[in-house]
Amino acid sequence: FRHHPTMAALNQTSLQPASFLLLGMAGLEELHTWLSIPFCLMYTAALLGNFILLFVIATERSLHETMYLFLAMLAVADLMLSSSTVPKALSLLWSLSKEMSFHACLTQMFFTHLSFIAESIILLAMAFDRYVAVCNPLRYATVLTHSVIAKIGLAAIVRSFCVMFPTTFLLCRLPYCRHRVMQHTYCGHMGIARLACADISVNIWYGFATTLPSPGADIVLIGVSYTLILRAVFRLLSKDAQLKAVGTCSSHACVKLMFYTPAFLSFFTHRFGHNVPRHVHVLLANLYVLLPPMLNPIIYTMKIKLIQEKVSQVLFRAGQ
Repeated sequence: FRHHPTMAALNQTSLQPASFLLLGMAGLEELHTWLSIPFCLMYTAALLGNFILLFVIATERSLHETMYLFLAMLAVADLMLSSSTVPKALSLLWSLSKEMSFHACLTQMFFTHLSFIAESIILLAMAFDRYVAVCNPLRYATVLTHSVIAKIGLAAIVRSFCVMFPTTFLLCRLPYCRHRVMQHTYCGHMGIARLACADISVNIWYGFATTLPSPGADIVLIGVSYTLILRAVFRLLSKDAQLKAVGTCSSHACVKLMFYTPAFLSFFTHRFGHNVPRHVHVLLANLYVLLPPMLNPIIYTMKIKLIQEKVSQVLFRAGQ
């Protein structure tokens, strides 16, 4: 007896739930409304800060330079990272909607991880930009041309897509046996995979082989860049030049620490922290999609005087 192809297709689709039920922070349900206040404020600050930064860079011709173009890319990645997760999380915390369709969940997971990997490449590009500016200033204009910046932007999208595209197939092939309750505020790769009633070792190893090493390699290269920058800085004779270079690099280093620390804490506690309370996992996962998008525009506006002046002018004109 042979199964009819349409019957096999029906059996396969029946093993995929129509929707998932997101519970948010299990154990902290009574605090959901209170937790939504900092979530909402941080998201609003992230939207305002990044949109103002993009508007200023787009409208001011003096900011159409390498460092500021990378900042604009970072702002776009930050907006995608926070906007792919936070609106649904707020809807859940406000008890408006806890359901999310299977395909919407996969789409959210795809764009969340894609923007994270893309942002990691942009941060590496910014570290390389600072390395060339400090260590090879005479070659800066020839090394980092507009076409090179465009290629870096394209490489960020292509690498992120190549890492994440197979993930959706790895999740679609799994049977879920009507398991649809997820203790989280948004859909992540392993969060979805853990609901499957089948062996997920391929998903786990794919995550380790791609999602972890790609930002991991970026961190190593960023570290090498800043080691070379600091070595070059302390060879400078001028104390003012040393302080200026260290000041710029420290703001970049803060941004990178703020981006990678909660992300890797979330990654490792999700896989190895079996004794860590579930709501701590969820809080860490929300921290890495909220904190960098909110703080990046603030740090760069405070540290880079030209941006500070242009943002002040825009806000002053808007207030008149």
